[in-house]
Amino acid sequence: MTQDSALLQAPEPMLRDGSNSRKVFIKTYGCQMNVYDSTRMSDALARDGYEPTEDMEEADLVLLNTCHIREKAAEKVYSALGRLREMKKKKAADGREMMIGVAGCVAQAEGEEILRRAPAVDVVIGPQTYHRLPEALRRAKQGQRVVDTEYAIEDKFEHLPIAESRKIRARGVTAFLTVQEGCDKFCTFCVVPYTRGSEVSRPVTQIVEEAEKLVEAGVREITLLGQNVNAWHGSGPRGEAWSLGDLLYRLAEIPGLARLRYTTSHPRDMDDRLIEAHRDLRTLMPYLHLPVQSGSDRILKAMNRRHTAAEYLSLIERIRTIRPDIALSGDFITGFPGETDEDFEDTLELVKTVRYAQAFSFKYSTRPGTPGAELKDQVPEEIKAERLERLQALLLKQQQEFAESCIGKEIDLLLEKPGRMPGQLIGRSPWLQSVNVDAKASQIGDIIKVRITGTGTNSLFAERAEAAV
Repeated sequence: MTQDSALLQAPEPMLRDGSNSRKVFIKTYGCQMNVYDSTRMSDALARDGYEPTEDMEEADLVLLNTCHIREKAAEKVYSALGRLREMKKKKAADGREMMIGVAGCVAQAEGEEILRRAPAVDVVIGPQTYHRLPEALRRAKQGQRVVDTEYAIEDKFEHLPIAESRKIRARGVTAFLTVQEGCDKFCTFCVVPYTRGSEVSRPVTQIVEEAEKLVEAGVREITLLGQNVNAWHGSGPRGEAWSLGDLLYRLAEIPGLARLRYTTSHPRDMDDRLIEAHRDLRTLMPYLHLPVQSGSDRILKAMNRRHTAAEYLSLIERIRTIRPDIALSGDFITGFPGETDEDFEDTLELVKTVRYAQAFSFKYSTRPGTPGAELKDQVPEEIKAERLERLQALLLKQQQEFAESCIGKEIDLLLEKPGRMPGQLIGRSPWLQSVNVDAKASQIGDIIKVRITGTGTNSLFAERAEAAV
C-alpha cells in the first residue's frame, strides 16, 4: 500500500459526542460530469464521517465544485467565496468551525490565486485529484492551506469508494457514470484540455463493476459521461482494443439495466461500431447529443473542429438511416471571431436540415489561455446577441415541433420522481423529455406504457396505456 492510499483510508478521530459525524454542503456548477464528481467526493468524505446536507448554515465543510466553461466563471466563484467568508467568520464567533474548499475546473485553472484572493479558503483541489480530498482536509485541519492541482499519476477511481446501496437508491433510479475524462481535440474556444487534461479512459472491468453495483442498488438507467465520451477506448477481456460501442454492448448484458445513454460526443469519434449499437441495442435510448457548434466550414476550421458541415450532415444521415426514431441534440456558438452574416446563415441552414429535438446555444465568450482569445476580428456583443436570439427562436420552434409530434404516441416511460401535483409522477421518455403522468409513488423505478396526450413548456403529459413492464 502506498503512503497516499494509506492516508486516504485512515479514519478521522471521533468527535466529542463519541461520533465522527460532520456535515458537508457541496455546491455543484456546470456539467453532468461535475454532478458525478460531486457524488464521488461525497462518497469519499463519508468514510471520514461527513454526511451530506442541503443546509449550508449547518455545514462543517462547504465545497464548491466549479466549472470554467462559461464567461466570468472564476469571478462568480470569488463572489460566492466572499459570502462564505462572512458565514465562516460568523460561525467562528459562535465557536463553530467551518472549512471551505474549492474543487473542479476553476480550482485547476486558478490554483494558488484562489488562496491569495480568498483567505478563508482552506483547500483547493483539481478535478484529477479529488480522490485526495480527505487527506487534503486532514492537512488543512493541521493548519496548512492546501493546493492540490497536479495531474495525478495514480488512477483516482481506484481510490474512490462506491456508496452503499441505500445511498445509491436514495439518489434515484437514474445515475451518471464517468468513463472518460479530458480531451485531445483542442477546439480553439474550449478550456477543457487545459483544466481536465488529455483524454483518459477508465478500464472496462472498473466501469462494469461500478455499473453492476448501481443496478444492484436499484438504478434502472445509466448515462455514461465523458468530455469526449465516444473517444473512450479500453482493453477487452483478451487484451483486444474496445471502443465505446463495444462497451455499450457489454453493459447492455447487465441484468436489470433497462436503459443506457451517453454524452458528450464529438463527430470525429462517431465510428461504425457505435452507430451499430444504436441499431442493435434496445437498451440504448434513441437520443444523441452531437455538438457541431457552427454550420460554416470557415468557422469550423477556425474552431479547429476537424470536420466540415457536409461531413456532419452525412454522419447524421447515416445514424438516422439505421435508427429513424432517433432524437438529435447539439451545441452552437454564435459570434465566434470572424463570423460573418453569411457564416451565421450557414448555421441556420444546417439547423433547418438536421431538425433538432433539443439544443444548447451560447454567445461566444473568450476564455483566457485558449487560442480563440487571441484571435482578431472579435464580433461586437450586440451582433452576437442578435444572432443568438434568431438561432434560439429556430431551435425552440424545432423543439416544440418535435414535442408536438409525440402526441398520440405510445411510449415506454421510466418513472423517476414525484411530480408537482398529488398522485402525479415525472418520468423520462426515450428521447430524454420529462413526462407527467398519474401514478403511485410505489411505482418509481417502473417502466410503464403511456400515451402522450399533450405538451407543456418544458415537458409532456401522458395517460396510462397498459400495465407496467
